[in-house]
Amino acid sequence: MEKILVIGAAGQLGSELTRSLADQFGTEQVIATDLNEAAKSKFDFCRFQVLDVMDKKGLRNLVKQEKITQIYHLAAVLSAVGEKKPLFAWELNMESLLHVLELAREFNLNKVYWPSSIAVFGPNTPKINTPQYCVKEPNTIYGISKQAGERWCEYYFQKYNVDVRSLRYPGLIGYKSLPGGGTTDYAVDIYHKALAGEKFDCFLREDSSLPMMYMPDAIKATLDLMNAPRESVKIRSSYNLAAMNFTPKESYESILKHIPDFKIEYNPDFRQAIADSWPDSIDDSCARKDWGWQHDYDLDAMTKDILENLPNYKF
Repeated sequence: MEKILVIGAAGQLGSELTRSLADQFGTEQVIATDLNEAAKSKFDFCRFQVLDVMDKKGLRNLVKQEKITQIYHLAAVLSAVGEKKPLFAWELNMESLLHVLELAREFNLNKVYWPSSIAVFGPNTPKINTPQYCVKEPNTIYGISKQAGERWCEYYFQKYNVDVRSLRYPGLIGYKSLPGGGTTDYAVDIYHKALAGEKFDCFLREDSSLPMMYMPDAIKATLDLMNAPRESVKIRSSYNLAAMNFTPKESYESILKHIPDFKIEYNPDFRQAIADSWPDSIDDSCARKDWGWQHDYDLDAMTKDILENLPNYKF
């Protein structure tokens, strides 16, 4: 039987993905880990253990003792936080990935999942329908670390036959966790402010179009990729992934259909430059062709679902 280790399980993606993995493999087969001990309350459905991914020895002992067969490595310093602490972001994002890849090689793990991001692209990348293969010159430490991580993943597949799989996520939007320090997090926070009856102070321009994805689609894509036959996974750096593209203004207008007195103000800060370096839209035809990726949600469907469910969700 598979034994799944989720590193960084308490984050925006991890908290929802871990539950889906427990549903698929069984609650006893999934171990959620996070640096924050208080995160334990999120994981009453599976085992939880405090883990610092930078503790190489501790991580190795856990993998060995629990006979782990798959690792989902989700711990990372995100884009906006990374720009404030670039050396720390590089150290954590890079060294933690290498710890995991080395363990996968040493223990011959069945699979490894590591998320990349549209942050690997840069100002010289084609912005419309950004192709799978193109110029990548990221100008944030988050993007630089993700680009380097992609190369390491492909290297370990080619040199050591490590079955590592990856997706370049667009901005992820969900209502089950709070914003975590990403440039696209305005699209999470805006729903909280709308439901609270507060004016939303947006840190991007109203016309800043970015690729986005609703969390159920991100979970679906991750599981689809990881459940795909090995021979169907043709790309071992990271797959482009897409669902919808919208601007802060379009997001606001979608909410207005449900909350007509909602107010917004645009006050771009340092995150605007990060957003400007990223694509407007993504060509994910390789993922659709290789392992059958299809998304379910557009902007209005996502807005309706969030506004219906967020008021009843307890953090």
